[in-house]
Amino acid sequence: MAGKIATRAAYGEALVELAEQYPELVVFDADLSNATMTKGFAAKYPERFFDMGIAECNMTGVAAGMSTCGFKPFTNTFAIFASGRAWEQVRNSIGYPHLNVKVVGSHGGLSVGEDGATHQCTEDLALMRVIPGMKVLCPCDGYEMKLAVKALLEYDGPAYLRLGRAAVETVTDEIEGYKFELDKGVTLKDGKDVTVIATGLMVQMALKAREMMAAEGVSVRVIDMHTIKPLDGELVRKAALETGCIVTSEEHSIIGGLGGAVAEYLSENCPTPLVRHGVNDAFGRSGTANAVLEAYGLTPEVLCDKIREALAKKH
Repeated sequence: MAGKIATRAAYGEALVELAEQYPELVVFDADLSNATMTKGFAAKYPERFFDMGIAECNMTGVAAGMSTCGFKPFTNTFAIFASGRAWEQVRNSIGYPHLNVKVVGSHGGLSVGEDGATHQCTEDLALMRVIPGMKVLCPCDGYEMKLAVKALLEYDGPAYLRLGRAAVETVTDEIEGYKFELDKGVTLKDGKDVTVIATGLMVQMALKAREMMAAEGVSVRVIDMHTIKPLDGELVRKAALETGCIVTSEEHSIIGGLGGAVAEYLSENCPTPLVRHGVNDAFGRSGTANAVLEAYGLTPEVLCDKIREALAKKH
């Protein structure tokens, strides 16, 4: 286990590590490079770094234009601005022409903490997921984040990548047989009674909840769904058929994100008892990251309650 690192920090390291291998990589930022962690790339490759100021919509348009010249642009700002303020430009200038631009939203979810409701974006996965042809990713730890960045550099097309502010435990590096593939979830731990499908930092909480439920004799399967769109329907179906009930867990609204995607899939393909764990149609509020997560029930303990709820629906 590699300790704790924020996915935004791992992302910043990945940009620097991959820059020589991908000379067409260019990085844009909206005056937040110290926070989005693009500052390392800016220092080492200043000729390939463009600070566009607090002008996210313009940044998106310029990046779209550069992608048509053979470059591989990554745009960077907070998730609330990447998915909210610049949504029309992302839709019309990147999504509609299906251009090779990666939109990176840092500081996603409630764990932004003290920045409060205006910056705690719990809608970004839904907003990006609805754009036709847009991949949507939310890696759970630093190890997975670095693999995701490399995979996105290899992928020719638009994608949204969510980064987190808080340092999180690295867990995927110790999973036997772990392999990162775009569009594919990963079964981190097997189980026969219930499946938890989690994304982002809720993956670590799902693993803790699994241990807690084991004390009650419940066998929990944990799936890391790092790619939310396109959803790995085959893996969801397999889990539904084999365990009989599903819980989704995300640091995002239960509307339109991972929970919504899984609900849509199951309702059409394999009707199965489902409980969604996330933010319940509410704005965030200011506080330390841990305090806010606890206030909104994004904890292993509450996830255990959701698991029990799903098990009750199963019988």
